[in-house]
Amino acid sequence: MRILLIMDPGIPVPPPLYGGHERLVFMFAEEYHKLGHEVSLLGGPNSHISGKVYSFGKNDLKRSKFQQFKEVLSAWKFLFTKRNEFDFIHNFGRLIYLLPILNAKAHKIMTYGRPVAQKGIKLVTSLPNKNLVFTACSNYCVSTGNVAGTWKTVYNAIDFSNYQLQEKIVHDAPLMFLGRLDKIKGLHTAIAIAKKTDHKLWIGGNIPTTLDNYTYFKDEIEPLVDGEQIIYLGALNDEQKNEYLGKAKALLFPIEWDEPFGMVMVEAMACGTPVIGFKRGSVPEVIDEGISGFIVENEEEMLKYLLKVNTINRKLCRETAKHKYDATVIAKEYLTLLQNDKKTDY
Repeated sequence: MRILLIMDPGIPVPPPLYGGHERLVFMFAEEYHKLGHEVSLLGGPNSHISGKVYSFGKNDLKRSKFQQFKEVLSAWKFLFTKRNEFDFIHNFGRLIYLLPILNAKAHKIMTYGRPVAQKGIKLVTSLPNKNLVFTACSNYCVSTGNVAGTWKTVYNAIDFSNYQLQEKIVHDAPLMFLGRLDKIKGLHTAIAIAKKTDHKLWIGGNIPTTLDNYTYFKDEIEPLVDGEQIIYLGALNDEQKNEYLGKAKALLFPIEWDEPFGMVMVEAMACGTPVIGFKRGSVPEVIDEGISGFIVENEEEMLKYLLKVNTINRKLCRETAKHKYDATVIAKEYLTLLQNDKKTDY
């Protein structure tokens, strides 16, 4: 099968550090290639996969609206010209890219990793279209966009081979917080938990650049980072995440927003490290209660269940998560979805 993946410019595929969808696109390209498919990528400059790469646009997350408009035109020209050269087009970029090929015979999957703009869904599905399926990374995320068209939940994935199981940890193992250091991620709550329980807390993530979140970091977080109990590790690559997550007693996930998926939860589980997360967004879907962690309502419950975290079997935690979220599993889910779509061929 001839497969084309699409990703917005801005960050190359795969990303050098952070880049959620860029990382997913690379993993799926490699998995599709391993399964014997002919894979191509339409993405930003300096991207590479085991297949053909077509570059467009500019790798700059702060690029102008005019530049983004030019990128849409480039994607339209490419897709219209090559509309008959692919059997399956998997778009992780902007929905607008698909406009010239909505009614083309190629089977198309539009994948979302964040809350969906319903206006665009209504517009696209009102136009002549065929062989188009929408997916999102959780039931919660699907619920934000499922106003028209065909929708399916397909979870995000990680490459479990990048993470090793740590079955045994030291008695006084630190807690871990991993993610953007924005207020909605709840780092202040994680620090409060660590202080109340006399645990060390390892913090991994980027310092925010937006004014409100940078102010939050400087005023509410940085004064509490002492390098002894509350330790800021900086932005972590895959090797560092594997090291620190594997040695942690638990990952704290005290979010204050409806997280569409939460990849860091699965990265922790891949090391056997249980997750204690607030019941928001996709958390109840990602955590298997009592197996890979605990779902809690508030800080008080997080303190309570931290006392039970040693009851989690870390090997079972990893195995359960791998069965649901490994890149090989999810790539096959997308291909199964495609095969089922071909049977209906609506």
